[in-house]
Amino acid sequence: MAIKRGTTGTKNIQSVKKTTPSSNPRQPSRTLESPPNHQERLLDPTTKDSDDSNGQNIRPHRLKDYIGQETLKSVLKIGIKAALGRKDPLDHLLLYGPPGLGKTTMSLILAEEMGVNCKITAAPALERPRDITGILVNLKPGDVLFIDEIHRLNRLTEELLYPAMEDYRLDITIGKGQASRTRSIPLPKFTLVGATTKVGSLTSPLRDRFGLIERLRFYEPEELALIIERTAKILEVAITQPGAMEIARRSRGTPRIANRLLRRVRDYQVVHKHQSITEEVAAESLDFYQVDPRGLDWTDRMILETMINNFNGGPVGLESIAASTGEDAKTIEDVYEPYLLQIGFLHRTHRGRMVTEMAREHLLEADLNE
Repeated sequence: MAIKRGTTGTKNIQSVKKTTPSSNPRQPSRTLESPPNHQERLLDPTTKDSDDSNGQNIRPHRLKDYIGQETLKSVLKIGIKAALGRKDPLDHLLLYGPPGLGKTTMSLILAEEMGVNCKITAAPALERPRDITGILVNLKPGDVLFIDEIHRLNRLTEELLYPAMEDYRLDITIGKGQASRTRSIPLPKFTLVGATTKVGSLTSPLRDRFGLIERLRFYEPEELALIIERTAKILEVAITQPGAMEIARRSRGTPRIANRLLRRVRDYQVVHKHQSITEEVAAESLDFYQVDPRGLDWTDRMILETMINNFNGGPVGLESIAASTGEDAKTIEDVYEPYLLQIGFLHRTHRGRMVTEMAREHLLEADLNE
């Protein structure tokens, strides 16, 4: 079986030939065609879209318009009402969870609900202490400061945040050596909202300074369908409820992916002159983009089929999978494996990775439907 791998630009198409047949009679044997070159990784939740001119309009601006995350919204409603009643800023908030679930959107909503401004930055952009100093001294009373990927803050920047979060002051050192002295600059009361996908990577002193620590969970298909219908209305795209549900089922429980798939389905609908996005149109277009009913793309299926064809489903080591598929081991572990583990298609054991029976049945069903 030959598995073709598409690349962007002018790179040549590579093929990885599978020479070891599987002894499993249920193994699927099909050829995976490469995806369209202009959309190599539709299902990457870390990739932010740049082709959407309505990005700011798509984001909800109030809690009542934010779909899903009901537990988080209930906690924040109480916190906002209490803060407004005291005329104080909201407690510092740490949001953690997988990428694409709406952490940035939630920070903008908090600022809107509190009637203040929101300053957005990312930890990798705060390389020098003066970077965070300039932001802090320019904050207005009650402002929300959102720091994405806060687990990547360097040590000096993080230590500057300690007194800023706790005592609303900025301690800076002037001069060097014996002539150096520390000066404290008072800061207005503000709310720091930190977002991270790796809450365990935060140091204890930083994590303990957050008054609220909340996790964002994956969305149910019904919630994603509502998000898709809302986005379709904003983009002026005709869509039926079954069509929205079909896209939602393939969106990996992530709003960012759901909105991205909606835009690709919209493109397919316009080119093929369909009046609206029905269930059939959504399924047909997503099949074209090689996003299957469980939200797997061509690389996900290549990894699973390589493990089945070459290693009889495992157990097999990560380096062996990487060598057989031509993918980087770190990329497989960080990008592809998490979702396969989440839906129960892969198991990690002390002997290596193993393909589950659920994955075999899914691939066999997909093979029979083609």
